[in-house]
Amino acid sequence: MPEKSTEHINFEELNKKAVSQPLVSHMYTADPSAHVFNGKIYIYPSHDIDAGEAFDDLGSHFAMEDYHVISMDTIDGKAVDNGLALHVNDVPWAKQQMWAPDANQKDGVYYLFFPAKAHDGIFRIGVATSTSPTGPFKAEPEAIKGSFSIDPAVFKDDDGSYYMYFGGLWGGQLQRWRTGEFNAEQPNSPTAFIPEENEPALLPFVAKMTADLLEFEEKPKEIEIIDEKGKLLLAQDIDRRFFEAAWLHKHNDKYYFSYSTGDTHFICYAIGDNPYGPFTYAGKILEPVVGWTSHHSVCNIDGKDYLFYHDSSLSKGVTHLRSIKVVEINYNLDGTIQTIEPYKY
Repeated sequence: MPEKSTEHINFEELNKKAVSQPLVSHMYTADPSAHVFNGKIYIYPSHDIDAGEAFDDLGSHFAMEDYHVISMDTIDGKAVDNGLALHVNDVPWAKQQMWAPDANQKDGVYYLFFPAKAHDGIFRIGVATSTSPTGPFKAEPEAIKGSFSIDPAVFKDDDGSYYMYFGGLWGGQLQRWRTGEFNAEQPNSPTAFIPEENEPALLPFVAKMTADLLEFEEKPKEIEIIDEKGKLLLAQDIDRRFFEAAWLHKHNDKYYFSYSTGDTHFICYAIGDNPYGPFTYAGKILEPVVGWTSHHSVCNIDGKDYLFYHDSSLSKGVTHLRSIKVVEINYNLDGTIQTIEPYKY
């Protein structure tokens, strides 16, 4: 899908109508994964840079090469850039494209989970550790065995178990793993091997982590996203089906699996009774933002849930130069989420 034109947008007016403003403006940040560690907010975004790559549907223009950790004392406080946390040059197995990361902690160790293209051009997921939530992080010498695709999100359940959710279509290569092995044919086609419209949509994956959070304890399993009749969402259901940006959070003992629909630009969610699903589609969290992509996280801060997301308003619509934002989530009495309009028209 070609990049959307933003020539008609008055960005000064748009930013006045935005429900939130960029948390940092000295650099471009995207895909924010937010957590509270030791009473403080830490955000793990990707770092957008202008690498001069042409826009394409494989995401080549998203040429990110490092991570910075952003911290906040309170949700209304100043967002602080804590400097370089990890660079692709310090990851032995990785070549390029340090895309959307996540983080978590256990027993005083902080873990940064990140995707990157290995030297063979295949996306894998790696782990780096630190004694500080802001890093610097030291990467493991190899990617997680059995990992593939992009957008790792690691959820800690109430029983102390950790689960990684991941997957992304098109440039994220998920469609190339349909047989269980990487399909390298038609390398320049982002939509090769996508299901037919009347077939079930491609599904994200989940795997329980080992006790040291460095590997998968099990073979990754597909996560079923179903409709109100219990049927898998179809590939043609582009306003509801999974594309990328998996995330899991809990609310009132229910598991909320949220994700981006990619080329239709919604953040949607589905609700289940356990970390493996199935998850029943329940609605949209966020309407489309300015910029091609939409990627988020949900973090509970002082008893309230907040949506961390991004848009391209600061860069005046430049798709690969995004800025992270935050807005409060509100629930209805039945547990559904009130859809957020990113701009008040």
